[in-house]
Amino acid sequence: MAWLFLVFGGLFEVAFAFSLGKAKEAEGSPVGWYAAFFVFAAISFSLLNKSLQHIPLGTAYAVWTGIGAVGTALLGIYFFRDPITFWRLFFLTTLVASVVGLKFASH
Repeated sequence: MAWLFLVFGGLFEVAFAFSLGKAKEAEGSPVGWYAAFFVFAAISFSLLNKSLQHIPLGTAYAVWTGIGAVGTALLGIYFFRDPITFWRLFFLTTLVASVVGLKFASH
């Protein structure tokens, strides 16, 4: 169950980063996007904290930030027209492999 909390915490990290990107692009007042940021951030940190009851801190934090980094990079490519280069995709792939490796090495 702790790993499920951690994965969802990472996904909410992606959501709070996405909210910041949308706030930057917002026409008019970005208050709704900033409110979403705070809500998603609170949920993300709460889920990370919950996962720490059974997963070591170093492993949990690395996986949480890895999910957030990869997810945010992919949303940046899709929604914000961030560049797609071979090296960017290569290193995102190695990051995913590292996160998966940490999951299996944590036992």
